[in-house]
Amino acid sequence: MPKLPKHYVEFMEKYPRVADAYDRFGRACHLAGPLDTRTRALVKLGIAIGGRLEGGLHAQIRKALDAGVTPDEIRHVALLALPTIGFPASMAALSWVEDLLGRSLARRKGRGKNSRAKSR
Repeated sequence: MPKLPKHYVEFMEKYPRVADAYDRFGRACHLAGPLDTRTRALVKLGIAIGGRLEGGLHAQIRKALDAGVTPDEIRHVALLALPTIGFPASMAALSWVEDLLGRSLARRKGRGKNSRAKSR
């Protein structure tokens, strides 16, 4: 599981009952319909892009990668927003996508090297 953002961890520690309720609410929303995990991840990416939620987009990219969504599919979601949210907002979203994909992919490659080294 990827490292959670510091502010989210602090929120969970300070307000554990609220954090637990929020987590259960999110799970209930995910399980309330017929969409599979991958499709839900793509939808959540689109919502974060359309809402111009940089922090939310970062979280959704991490979750999408964990759900098996490819970097090119993530980029495609950002491109699909272009006609709806406009060029400046789409360019911002694409920069956030590239920023996080670069960090996430580098981290995953690093983990892979560590995993191989440990298994030898």
